[in-house]
Amino acid sequence: MSEIKQLDTKIVYQNRWMTVREDRVKRPSGAEGIYGVVEKPDFVVIIPYEKGMVFLVEQYRYAVQKRFWEFPQGSWELKPDTAPEQLATAELKEETGLTADKMHYVGYQYQGYGYANQGYHIFLATGLTQGKKELDAEEEGLISEKFKIREFEQMIIDGKILDATTTCAYALAKMKELI
Repeated sequence: MSEIKQLDTKIVYQNRWMTVREDRVKRPSGAEGIYGVVEKPDFVVIIPYEKGMVFLVEQYRYAVQKRFWEFPQGSWELKPDTAPEQLATAELKEETGLTADKMHYVGYQYQGYGYANQGYHIFLATGLTQGKKELDAEEEGLISEKFKIREFEQMIIDGKILDATTTCAYALAKMKELI
């Protein structure tokens, strides 16, 4: 089956964190339509793991107006070409105060490729040492805490962790027998 052809594109919204564009397309059948696409830089998610425990952060997520537990994650919008491992090391330190002796690359996944081009690199951080957090202004009120693996898994089952990135990253690391 042939691909969808882009006929035209226009930016309908743009800020420091994202661009939203509308593409006019032609489908293989010849029918024309539009796609709305969100462009965002890739990000990293870090699974801080030590002696049967994972470290999570809890923060307020404005879009859904609630606080949630999740793995540390982030991107550098002003430095989108930063190497993923360097970004993971910095985000881990920033959000938890932790430094890792080893960053194991777990894999890459897309956030929501039905509407966005953004993906994320997954790292497993081990050999952890606690230091001081270095939070950005956007992370005001962020807290971090460690949980036993079974407690963490139960939080997913009970709907206390609703972040798909956290759940998918953990599942991939577990299936690869890294945890």
